[in-house]
Amino acid sequence: MKPKQNIILLNDYHRDKYVILVKFKYDKELINCVKRIEGASWSQSRKSWYITKDEFDLPVIIDVFRDMADVDYSALTANSKATRIPQPVKKIAKRKVKLPKAYYDMLDQKRYSDSTKATYTNYFEDYIRYFDGRVLEEIPTEEINGYILELIRNKKISASLQNQHINAIKFYYEKVLGGEKFCLKIDRPRKSKSLPDILTISEIKIMLDVTINIKHKCIISLLYSAGLRRNELINMEIVDILSEQMLIKVRNSKGNKDRYVGLSKHLLQLLRKYVSEYKPKKHLFEGQKGGKYSAGSVIKVVKRSAISAGIIRRVTPHMLRHSFATHHLESGTDLRYIQEFLGHSSTKTTEVYTHVAKTDFSRFKNPLDVMFENVDN
Repeated sequence: MKPKQNIILLNDYHRDKYVILVKFKYDKELINCVKRIEGASWSQSRKSWYITKDEFDLPVIIDVFRDMADVDYSALTANSKATRIPQPVKKIAKRKVKLPKAYYDMLDQKRYSDSTKATYTNYFEDYIRYFDGRVLEEIPTEEINGYILELIRNKKISASLQNQHINAIKFYYEKVLGGEKFCLKIDRPRKSKSLPDILTISEIKIMLDVTINIKHKCIISLLYSAGLRRNELINMEIVDILSEQMLIKVRNSKGNKDRYVGLSKHLLQLLRKYVSEYKPKKHLFEGQKGGKYSAGSVIKVVKRSAISAGIIRRVTPHMLRHSFATHHLESGTDLRYIQEFLGHSSTKTTEVYTHVAKTDFSRFKNPLDVMFENVDN
């Protein structure tokens, strides 16, 4: 029998919040357990899992690890010296910089989304701060590459953030200044070839069965049945549910494109019940104080349902979108239709699901079986 591990709980202050660190030696089973705890997140800087004080529930922690580990929470005792929480460190305000007006104007002319505008301006401001006082047009490519390399090494930015920083810089030189597209030879990160994580049909069915709240049930059902991105769900309005045509209109999705997706008959019944009970005013899903439902709330709804369904893996809203595409492919839907359902510009993006969809391996003879079939018979 595998010996019990030791888990130590410690007070800390992280990302402007009081938190409880959940520290233990690397163990896959413990990691799967901690992922099931509401509000648990990984901190790369602390090299530890943590839960905010507001979401921390000691009995839940003890119960989750009961059969696998001994939980040491002595450091949380009020009189313990170990409970001295570091005082919040005052953030050093970034030096304000003024972006060229033409940068904002071009973002508007290109009709980029608000989130893209915020990302580009934020990252280009960082770029200007780094080259403080320099004439932007005179900065050589080698130094720009050096800047990106420093972000990778010192800031530990992901491949996705690396691309966003590069795009914000290239936008200025290529779109605002009208330079040639190849004027900057900034190295791009190698594209990840990881396959999307998906849920089985039975797992999603259990998630819906254990979700009692009609609003939460509708959120999960809509994400899955329409293959929506999280922001598409948040921005959806009541008028976008076209019940007579049995369609859902997805407005201003990625790339400022609209698209239509089929409306599930089962979902329509759920939505009618939900609207009758909650009476949303404009957006299909609204917060308690009105306005659009928050992205964080969508994540929590999906995570809680997955935990209640007994799913050990970390489940995200986007996994429901991946599952929608994969299950369509497995049921024989043409890849070109799935591409339209998802709003992909290219079939190459959609083709990733061909590697995830189940293959009937019974139709193929395994070479090892062929090798020994005469011997075994």
